[in-house]
Amino acid sequence: MAQARDPARIGEFDEIFADTLHSAHGQVSVVVAQARPGAGNSTVRDPAATADSTAPDHTGALGETRLVDFDELAPLQSGADPPPARRPSRPADRPVGRRAKRKAVRRLLGRPDPVALFCRHESRPSVQFGMLGPLSVRVDGGEREVPAPRQRVVLALLLINANRVVSVDRIAAAVWDGGRPPSAAATVRTYVMRLRQVLGGQAGRRILTSAPGYRIELDEDETDLGRFTAHRARAAAHIRAGELEPASAEYSAALELWRGEPLVDIPSRTLREVEGRYLHELRLQTVESRLDVDLALGRHAEIMPELWREVQESPLREALVSRLMLALFRAGRQSEALALFQLTRTALIDQLGAEPGPELREMQRRILAADDSAGTEAPKADTAGPEPQRPGPYPGEPRRPRPAQLPAGPPELVGRSTEERELANRLLAELPTAAVTVVTGSGGIGKSVLALRVAHGVRDRFGHGQLYADLGGTENPAEPGEVLARFLTDLGVAAEAIPADPDQAALLYRSLTADRRVLVVLDDARGAAQVRPLLPGGRAGRVIVTSRDRLADLDGAHTILLEPLDEPASLELLGSIVGHRRVEAEPQAARSVVRRCAGLPLAVRIVGARYLGRPHWDLGRLAARLARSARLLDELRVGDLGVRIGLERDYRTLQRDAPRLPSLPDPAAAFRMLGAVGAEHTDARIAAVLLDCQVDTAEAVLETLADAHLLHARGFGRYHLDDLLRAYARERAEAEDPPERRAETLRRLLSCYLRMAEEQLDPAAGHDEAGPVRGPSFGPSFVPWAPAPDCHPDAEDWWRAEQANLRSALELAATAGLDPVGHRLRSVLGRTSPSLRGA
Repeated sequence: MAQARDPARIGEFDEIFADTLHSAHGQVSVVVAQARPGAGNSTVRDPAATADSTAPDHTGALGETRLVDFDELAPLQSGADPPPARRPSRPADRPVGRRAKRKAVRRLLGRPDPVALFCRHESRPSVQFGMLGPLSVRVDGGEREVPAPRQRVVLALLLINANRVVSVDRIAAAVWDGGRPPSAAATVRTYVMRLRQVLGGQAGRRILTSAPGYRIELDEDETDLGRFTAHRARAAAHIRAGELEPASAEYSAALELWRGEPLVDIPSRTLREVEGRYLHELRLQTVESRLDVDLALGRHAEIMPELWREVQESPLREALVSRLMLALFRAGRQSEALALFQLTRTALIDQLGAEPGPELREMQRRILAADDSAGTEAPKADTAGPEPQRPGPYPGEPRRPRPAQLPAGPPELVGRSTEERELANRLLAELPTAAVTVVTGSGGIGKSVLALRVAHGVRDRFGHGQLYADLGGTENPAEPGEVLARFLTDLGVAAEAIPADPDQAALLYRSLTADRRVLVVLDDARGAAQVRPLLPGGRAGRVIVTSRDRLADLDGAHTILLEPLDEPASLELLGSIVGHRRVEAEPQAARSVVRRCAGLPLAVRIVGARYLGRPHWDLGRLAARLARSARLLDELRVGDLGVRIGLERDYRTLQRDAPRLPSLPDPAAAFRMLGAVGAEHTDARIAAVLLDCQVDTAEAVLETLADAHLLHARGFGRYHLDDLLRAYARERAEAEDPPERRAETLRRLLSCYLRMAEEQLDPAAGHDEAGPVRGPSFGPSFVPWAPAPDCHPDAEDWWRAEQANLRSALELAATAGLDPVGHRLRSVLGRTSPSLRGA
């Protein structure tokens, strides 16, 4: 008690003055009371009881307040009888003022001067937090529910980082999954305050404010995660001492603490994808370590059922397959062990295009050689548990395991077998530098799905871990420095050791990854400048980048461009969602549905989800709605998913980047013009007429639209707008351009068609029976008839390719008051190209 005299606070009450002392065993509340006249002793209640009449009266248990010396507090703390009463040093009828009370307590805390006081020992409450399964809180043996979802996110993050400061920014990133509001810091403070109230009393006071955020102070045995890591540390110590039996027992005790999937009830995608994967990988590494110890102890028969289950769940995890092969071999089942090797090798080649790694091949060699020494050596201390990568939250805990941050991958991938093999081969090939592969394509085309599918398939080949970051695209781009700081932390660098200068942090990152076989997945990158600081050093690392931009300025990157799915693949995808029997029962309707989806996987998934949500529909009705809908994009929306969202992002990016192209006409305006005339195809000649510019300039504009995924390039000089792009282009034209401008654009196109047809009919005349053409001036770049020789060698083929555009333009002319031009064009076309008669 003598060493714990510093007051935590000094407060005043109307009748009672109280102070709290902290000791190694808990808290001591000191209450100074005014003696009542004529009373030799003053009976004093707990301050909380003074404020709340329903609070329990502690004086019955502890006795009356006495005049005691400071050194006589120890018996009261230990629960012994209070010392005998002494005569007060001042008359009982003399009042004690507040200043005197304050002075008395300060003197009490400094010297053993006698004062009137009441002493009560408040023991630290029993607290147990559960993280290895659904979140659980027990205070003094009773369940304590945390009902608010975002408070559970805050608590889970603090518990995973127990005894370490978690910044407000990191808490906000977990609570709002990266989309933090402007008031995030104030809101986080509110959540922490309410969380303290829910936990109550001293349990709530475990959460401390510590710049730049908060930390929760816990002992090792107050969370199941703490006990789990303690068991792992003791197991490693036993292995270093050569004691395998107790090491196996410690690993088993650690695994028995798991109650299910961690963070399953925490509504935070960030926590589940990052920390959840970390906890899952930590458990799996512990399982593998215990299996190694049990194999060294000759327990191959006992662990075989568990090994079979683990291999069934992770058939491409070569470390587990190798252990199962050894167990089968030791059990005298050599043929089954070799058959398992062949089965795994076939799966690796079929799914990843790769041969088994050296560990699995070495195990096959030993079994073929009947080498009974395989796996009999004792596990080494440094392999008893995979070397963690970050300092743990508890004393004695080993460093954090290698990062395993990949979000959950898709259960299947339809129509991308070629791209899947190409990406897997690129990741597994031996290259002189860290290989970077950029997966690019339009929004909703399946870039992230492909990247994660392949990354999960090869993750076992990257023994030093997998890093993942969502870079936010063009709408909410992540700062490379922030991502780099997180990567360094995940690789084991203490927060205070991370350089503040981004260039220095990048140098440290490259140094750490130079000799590590790490897989880095950078999802939805905005540009090459955002990616470069995050590329690992050395030649062992591999990087997958997904981006709508091709990132042509990223040196040494290999590009995989995802095109829209063809019709068979789209039907396969639709069948996987709604059921293949339904697709086979209505084949024509199913084909009509996927054609309107234009091969976009996101559109097919949305259509399938809408169909499943309306059991009274059949595919025929769905196809009819899509076919006759004037607002196609309104139909392709379910929940927070929509095709329009991705198209809007591409269009806004195009508008934002337009000032960087001052020599070109506005590409966004060109896109709207194509929507105003209902174009399905176009080329540079037609675009030059609409934009009133040179053909070369028009071609540059069309290429810009293709780069923005708002046009599809179809051979040299020809560009295509699918149903989705035409619908969106029409929407933007109607929303941004006045009717007279849209009508003028259509007039220019029809007049161009008419003049071209008349020049083809009679190049010398330039007119038909009704007289010369009276259309707009097309400028010096206009060539009456000059189809691209590489595409359509004669006029008949060119007009036939334009038939869909002609039909759409003529339909629009009827509603725009341009019937005279339309009727005249039909007449000339009938004489120019008989196949277009009645277009």
